[in-house]
Amino acid sequence: MAGIVGASSTLAISASTPFSSLSSKTTSSLYLHSAPGLSSGRKFYGGIGVPLKKGRSQFHLSITNVATDISPTQEQVKKLAASKENQRPVYPFAAIVGQDEMKLCLLLNVIDPKIGGVMIMGDRGTGKSTTVRSLTDLLPEIRVVSGDAFNSDPEDAEVQGPEVRDKIMRGEELPVVSIKINMVDLPLGATEDRVCGTIDIEKALTEGVKAFEPGLLAKANRGILYVDEVNLLDDHLVDVLLDSAASGWNTVEREGISISHPARFILIGSGNPEEGELRPQLLDRFGMHAQVGTVRDAELRVKIVEERARFDRNPKEFRVSYEAEQNKLQEQITAARKCLSKVTIDHELRVKISRVCSELNVDGLRGDIVSNRAAKALAALRGRDKVTVEDIATVIPNCLRHRLRKDPLESIDSGLLVIEKFYEVFA
Repeated sequence: MAGIVGASSTLAISASTPFSSLSSKTTSSLYLHSAPGLSSGRKFYGGIGVPLKKGRSQFHLSITNVATDISPTQEQVKKLAASKENQRPVYPFAAIVGQDEMKLCLLLNVIDPKIGGVMIMGDRGTGKSTTVRSLTDLLPEIRVVSGDAFNSDPEDAEVQGPEVRDKIMRGEELPVVSIKINMVDLPLGATEDRVCGTIDIEKALTEGVKAFEPGLLAKANRGILYVDEVNLLDDHLVDVLLDSAASGWNTVEREGISISHPARFILIGSGNPEEGELRPQLLDRFGMHAQVGTVRDAELRVKIVEERARFDRNPKEFRVSYEAEQNKLQEQITAARKCLSKVTIDHELRVKISRVCSELNVDGLRGDIVSNRAAKALAALRGRDKVTVEDIATVIPNCLRHRLRKDPLESIDSGLLVIEKFYEVFA
């Protein structure tokens, strides 16, 4: 028998041939016994169990194999370090020049995921995708159940997968690890099965059981779901996103399987308005809306070009030069998340926010809720425990701009309408 691997494993095989030599790096204990009379065994070919025909009694060889060179922990650490080295370098968030409105909206959503995501619309080549993907370095850690496909929270039942809930009902102990918040890219060409999940064909063929294979929505639970060129997304995928964003759950009905799992994610989309408008139902699901324009200042344009060229020449060296700023920003986000629950907003300010929404004819109450949440997150980011009028003035255009009814004869930007109404009410 060749190629014996694993740190601590017990392998049972049916042996009719002599046992071959073991690797010098493993310590093994062998137990040989026979089954009297007629018997049936199982041989393993490429991981697939094949029943043997009944016949003469066969010897069964049981091998207890223990590796002595490398412990599992050391091996995992080495693999993790190697994977980090081989990852594609990401442009640092702190190195993004300008685009303060977009960066602020992203940071506020990381501090308070319940804001509901951000929609970024702007010209081509303005760094929308680069900025969103650079956010991965700043994402904080969360506690999840180890090995769970849904990133289940060990304490909050609202974001636990079905398997974890079953284990808790049986009183089993859950292994918990800390991981960074996950960012999942949703490609435009993705199929509905890949997004929602589908039947696990491999298990169906090898084990004869119906099993669910989780999709991108499961992977994005408690994380970020990023859709580039979201205004070009197929209608059937938009419907899926609408359903999951509204309920926080994804329900899959496939081939006799009915399963529901949590799908609570921060929805981030980017696109160019020249390529088409977004459906109003989906646009309303985004908590904030950031408008990105092309930088007109010549000095800033030169700086952006130089920084990008420096990153392309030596990405590692460029990332090291911004490491201190990145760490400072990450500490600021962590501190803001911790003190967010202590931030308060006066009743008078809440009433004025609702007056602005009412006088702008904003449909529903999402505008009120998001404006309150974003103002609190901004106060926490600035290290304060009380919301000021300045905080509200900063975030309210981004919270309401995309919720106003479109007037084809109106030439003024919707964000300016919000600002005008804000100063009218708060004056």
